[in-house]
Amino acid sequence: MKKFLVSCVLGLLALQAQAQFRVEVSGVGLTQIPVAISGFRGDDQSPQKIAAIVQADLERSGQFKPLDTAPGLDETARPDLSVIRLRGADALVAGSVTRLADGRYDVRFRLWDTVRNQDLGGQSHAVPAGDLRLTAHRIADFVYERLTGDKGIFSTRLTYVTKAGSNYRLWVADADGENAQPAFSSPEPIISPAWAPNGNQLAYVSFEARKPVVYVQDIDSGKRRLVASFKGSNSAPAWSPDGSAIALTLSRDGGSQLFVMDARGGEPRRLMQSSAIDTEPVYSPDGKSIYFVSDRGGAPQIYRVGVTGGNAERITFSGNYNISPALSPDGKWLAYISRVSGAFKLHVMDLASGTAVAITDTTADESPSFSPNSRMVIYATLMQGKEALMTSSLDGRIKARLAGQSGDIREPDWGPAQK
Repeated sequence: MKKFLVSCVLGLLALQAQAQFRVEVSGVGLTQIPVAISGFRGDDQSPQKIAAIVQADLERSGQFKPLDTAPGLDETARPDLSVIRLRGADALVAGSVTRLADGRYDVRFRLWDTVRNQDLGGQSHAVPAGDLRLTAHRIADFVYERLTGDKGIFSTRLTYVTKAGSNYRLWVADADGENAQPAFSSPEPIISPAWAPNGNQLAYVSFEARKPVVYVQDIDSGKRRLVASFKGSNSAPAWSPDGSAIALTLSRDGGSQLFVMDARGGEPRRLMQSSAIDTEPVYSPDGKSIYFVSDRGGAPQIYRVGVTGGNAERITFSGNYNISPALSPDGKWLAYISRVSGAFKLHVMDLASGTAVAITDTTADESPSFSPNSRMVIYATLMQGKEALMTSSLDGRIKARLAGQSGDIREPDWGPAQK
């Protein structure tokens, strides 16, 4: 919602600081895979509890039911899988953590299918202490992919914005919300963060110049560069799939219009000639189209246009207020926010059929973003009077709440898969 309002009235955000999360999974059904996760040998001497992180990741997906039915096992010997099966587990994860002489940690694990009595493989990682959490997430990715056939998303990252007092911060966190690190802070609002396809940069809008301008920042070095500071408002940046271009909303010619420019900067190219407010661009995964929000029909709706311009095609028809489009990486789904009887609710549309359904029971949803495997959506909402981040399956049956212990969080964007 705010991205549309920024283009109209440049409203400011009201957020509170948040860097720690708790997770509550709800709505799971009877299709969960029961997995026994043995405590990793040496976990008690590790700075990060590998088995606990793997278990939390799998549980958060809603597709697994972790069981504590295999204590004392590791990856070095094949266990009696029939016993683990009798205890109700369809799969077993076991491993070890060993501190090496050079200070690194050797993390090993193996996954077994107890139903088919098969060894599904394993891995070993020699990593510094600072990479133990990432290693645990990669183990969860391995288990997820072997047992579901879909790519895991636990080793990916999130970005979001907070406000503490008069200070705004842009954060980068693990996909479980932990290990949050500040990327940028300012006494002026920060909005619309967007991951580059390479996962190493963020584009965002900052008001530090007393007007909205677009920056691109390198995550590792912290270096940033000014990309768009034209007359008027510069807002809603969106990367092309190959990272070479950025679509954005500019008001330099009057009104809010869509432009495309080289991601390194330069002169932007206006996408269409329109007297309406056009904003919130997002590229299709194939890079051939741009979806956006426009009030050209009298109220905000979602449209699609080719990357070279031309006539816009209306996509949303149900409801009279639809904003904040997000495309799934597989190109099959459109997530957006629709105002229904005064409530702002997250909807997901099957682009092939045009069928859309509301997948939440909250009333102040905003800023949807898909996971890299297209199976989940992250969004911001209001729950019990507080801002919170939620993830949801595409049908709305499985939800996980990532709620701040003290304060509010907004503007989430889910980063790409790690290379």
